[in-house]
Amino acid sequence: MPSQMRAILWAEWRSLVHFRPSEGVAGAILAGLMALAWYALWCLLGAAAYSYVMVASITKLAHSLPRFLMFVLLYWQLSPVLTASLGASLALEKLLVYPIPFRQLFTVETLLRLVTSFEVIILLAGITLGLARNPAVPAWAAVSAVAIYGASNLLLCAGLRQALERILARKRLREILLLVLVLSAAVPQVLLVTGIPRWMGRLWAAPPLEWWPWTVTAKLALGTRWPLGWLMAVGWLALAWWFGRWQFARSLRFDARAKSAGAYAPSNRMAWTDRLFRWPALVLPDPMAAVIEKELHSLVRTPRFRLVFLMGFTFGPLIWMPISFGREQTGSVIVSNYLTFVSAYALLLLGDVTFWNALGLDRSAAQFYYLLPTPFSHILAAKNLTALVVVLVEVTVVMLACLALRMPLVAGKVIEAYAVTLTLSVYLLAMGNLSSVYYPTAVHAERSGSPGSPVRFRALLFLLYPVAVAPIALAYLARYAFSSGFAFYLVLAVAAALGAIVYAVAMDSATQAADRRREQILAALGEGGSAVGG
Repeated sequence: MPSQMRAILWAEWRSLVHFRPSEGVAGAILAGLMALAWYALWCLLGAAAYSYVMVASITKLAHSLPRFLMFVLLYWQLSPVLTASLGASLALEKLLVYPIPFRQLFTVETLLRLVTSFEVIILLAGITLGLARNPAVPAWAAVSAVAIYGASNLLLCAGLRQALERILARKRLREILLLVLVLSAAVPQVLLVTGIPRWMGRLWAAPPLEWWPWTVTAKLALGTRWPLGWLMAVGWLALAWWFGRWQFARSLRFDARAKSAGAYAPSNRMAWTDRLFRWPALVLPDPMAAVIEKELHSLVRTPRFRLVFLMGFTFGPLIWMPISFGREQTGSVIVSNYLTFVSAYALLLLGDVTFWNALGLDRSAAQFYYLLPTPFSHILAAKNLTALVVVLVEVTVVMLACLALRMPLVAGKVIEAYAVTLTLSVYLLAMGNLSSVYYPTAVHAERSGSPGSPVRFRALLFLLYPVAVAPIALAYLARYAFSSGFAFYLVLAVAAALGAIVYAVAMDSATQAADRRREQILAALGEGGSAVGG
């Protein structure tokens, strides 16, 4: 291997090891345990595939193997899109100033795709070993056919990654693509309620088409004497190689920052949206009104916020539909409180961009808050008020979406949804103020799919959410025990009062921590971009 390639791969390894240095040793250990559990699951799937393929007859393999290979291709190519994660990688376009041949850069990029495809490699290895051990299958044919198929998928993945990076660099296309993908994830939930259409059932039961790559590979792997099939497999490999090189060459000449930046159109007239965002100045003094206005402008212009806001009233109602309106769910608790459940779910979606890391979008500009002649608590309070405004708007839009879907809603349940959501917001804001100063993380607004909080804190959320929901659950328990709406609202009012006390104590603690941890907060928020792209 040339020395340039060894140096680039070594730099890639070091960047992966130190990708998030601010999370510390605990975050690295937790991320390692999660990765270990994930790949252990795929090892079990690979072992299951090995056990099945090793003993299955040719007839069964002729029916199932094309479908296995089709799943491999779809997962390999679509998983980076569905998870909104293209994998960490060095920005190879910055290496063009060095005398490194293009073929070496493309080889490095292809090898780096193995990092994001390792789970599929495990599954393919299990299938290949099982076929090689099957006495009815020629081992050489199985190994050769699956190897060509794996190489084709690897090259195709490298090309699709580059094409997807250019698409996601355009703001509107990125948000539309991610929203469509998120909504498509709710299709299985909707099918559980509506049933699988006949045409879809016939499509799955029908034999696979002869000329698809997975069908060709399955036939060759099972030892079918088909010279044309080998030519087709090699042709698919050559086409994937050409596509990968073509997309990689285009990406080296692509300026993502220039595409993501919008055109500036100066105007002397104030837009109606600017007048709309001026309402805080009518009811609040500066600098709190100015901070709220700035926050509203920033959130509306942030792709990651727009995505989760849209998900709240689109994906939320769809994902809860089968749970609420299944065949045996008539009269259930979720059905009678459907709007409340969907609103609470939308609130949890908004938490990553409004509650848990309130200073993340400010990044290095957060140092300005320490220069203002106002307590830091006023800054947090202004951000919290902005979050409450967003929550109220989200619940209103969720209600309109439920009406559009013809969900059964009554006035009492609408009031209950607002009351429960606002009470829950108070507890989440109290916890979010503490997390914002103890776990600050710089957030890139243009990265719609990346998380806005560190790994160790996202694990802590599994404990925080039940604590925040417990007082509200007591209100529902009171309504069930006394069969009284008055008991429900009485306990909910007590929960809201308790939440106000918790919020005041948390605000005082967060303000003291913000003054005490000023250097750590500004250092964490000031972490800029690097040579690693994700």
